[in-house]
Amino acid sequence: MAARRGQGTKTGLVVGWLALTPVAVARLAAPETSPGAEAGEGRVIDRVVAVIGNQVLTLSELEFETRVMLVQRGGVRAAEVSLDEQTLQGALELAINQRLLVAGADRLQAFQADRSEVEARLKLFRERFEDEPALLAFLARHDADLEQLTAVLERGVRAERILDSRIRLRAQVGEAEVRRYWEEHKATLGGPYESVRETLKEKLFRERYGQLAKDEFKQVRDSARIRRVAPFARTGEGEP
Repeated sequence: MAARRGQGTKTGLVVGWLALTPVAVARLAAPETSPGAEAGEGRVIDRVVAVIGNQVLTLSELEFETRVMLVQRGGVRAAEVSLDEQTLQGALELAINQRLLVAGADRLQAFQADRSEVEARLKLFRERFEDEPALLAFLARHDADLEQLTAVLERGVRAERILDSRIRLRAQVGEAEVRRYWEEHKATLGGPYESVRETLKEKLFRERYGQLAKDEFKQVRDSARIRRVAPFARTGEGEP
């Protein structure tokens, strides 16, 4: 049971730190629009958003990945929210982080995704929808299919494993650190040390993990070729 709980903690941490930006803040009330839509038309003209190493990321790919992430975080209602530029900027940072991590692993032929983990992620995604036709309708609206959805989820699983392998051990928090933090904040924490020990340990671990993740992404990006093409993509240039 402890191992299962630890795995859940790890996954939640990694998913959060991969994004590093509040992507799931898309406006729920506005009609669906897109930075790539032409005035007077409802169709989106596909165009290049960014070139990440040798990979070209188009607007349609980014929008689909953004919607997949929003569904994962906020449920099926998020599948049709308006994608404003702030939301796409956050999703772009996640897309860059994932692609760079996976590309590095590909060169070493390392960190292949566990098929059972990908299938479990796909199962959870399916459960966000009322039934299979609703899921297929969602995919059809975005010119995607189950194969493309699985590829997006698989890349996320691999990126999480890669990042975790690099920083999880360094993010561990020792007993002395936890107690020292408690000593410095016990006046506001309330209760004896043992009653808050696990909560504090998790808090300190998450904070360290987050900082290490930012450092890791900066290092990976510093050695990568990233060209932001779309105007909204260039807004976030230089961010981790």
